[in-house]
Amino acid sequence: MERQPTIKDIAAELGISISTVSRALRNQPDVNPETRKMVTDLASQMDYQPNKVALSLLNRQTNTIGVITPNLDYVLATMVKGIDEVALEAGYTVMVCQSDESFGREIVNTKRLLESLVDGFIVSVSSETKVFEHIKNIQKKKMPLVLFDRFIEGMTVPSIRLDNALGGRLATQHLIDEGYQRIAILAGPENLVISNNRMEGYLETLKANGIRANKQMIIHCDFNQQYAYEATKELLSMRTRPDAIFTISDRMAIGAMLAIKEKGLNMPHDIGLVGFNNEPVTNLVTPRISSIEMFAFDMGKAAAKMFIEMAHGHEHTNDQQKVFKPKLVVRESSKRT
Repeated sequence: MERQPTIKDIAAELGISISTVSRALRNQPDVNPETRKMVTDLASQMDYQPNKVALSLLNRQTNTIGVITPNLDYVLATMVKGIDEVALEAGYTVMVCQSDESFGREIVNTKRLLESLVDGFIVSVSSETKVFEHIKNIQKKKMPLVLFDRFIEGMTVPSIRLDNALGGRLATQHLIDEGYQRIAILAGPENLVISNNRMEGYLETLKANGIRANKQMIIHCDFNQQYAYEATKELLSMRTRPDAIFTISDRMAIGAMLAIKEKGLNMPHDIGLVGFNNEPVTNLVTPRISSIEMFAFDMGKAAAKMFIEMAHGHEHTNDQQKVFKPKLVVRESSKRT
């Protein structure tokens, strides 16, 4: 492979010192204009590329954002696309690491990104993460830090998030308005804040409509189609089965739909179904699945904008939050009227 030219090569070709070449390329005022032009012209002819690692060590800035995400499912991948679009326009590069919902991998990813000299972090914590010393360590280093999608209760960190409780209320109220009374929920992991917020919205809405919550109709499981399929089979085997199911993700809604169809039930007449995230698949199956739209791309863009403002010294308090409002998208799986 052909070796990349260096400032040493330029200096040797022109018969001047390496330090003069370096100052000329950095447009320093103490370099003769004719010398500067000779240096820049030759650098262009030789296709010289500056050593970004060396420059980053000199300037203590790499214009790189470290992004840590639990996975790259549709929602989070869409958020990362939003982050990348804004970052690219602002001259930043995005380095993405997946924790795969593992606390251990999240710690390793944080360490490796710090070693890569990222300027700061945009993070969505894993479902396993219950200790946040690595997040506090980033704050202690005075690095820009933004949480997205999932936030940390009890910690003041700038964040971009969805009003998940409102999403739970919208889904549940819609099912009640369509005449459903025995509404089950497939909730996520019990320690995950966004799951609990969506379930809180569900419980609040049942109570507001005079419907008593049934603990047997609340099932916690991972954001997984197979788990949701098994959980729905369990719900449908009850003596008094639910007449509607609210799942807190669309992957879970697909699993629930498979179990409902296997049971021979008709949606929406025998049973209603509402998901969460409004992923494209909800509009491709039959019947199409009602879902909560969460504007993932816009949330990613907002996270990157907040990060860049912090990186450029704009005043931000640690408790700053931007909260997006979800919207209900009604389709055939739940619409009786």
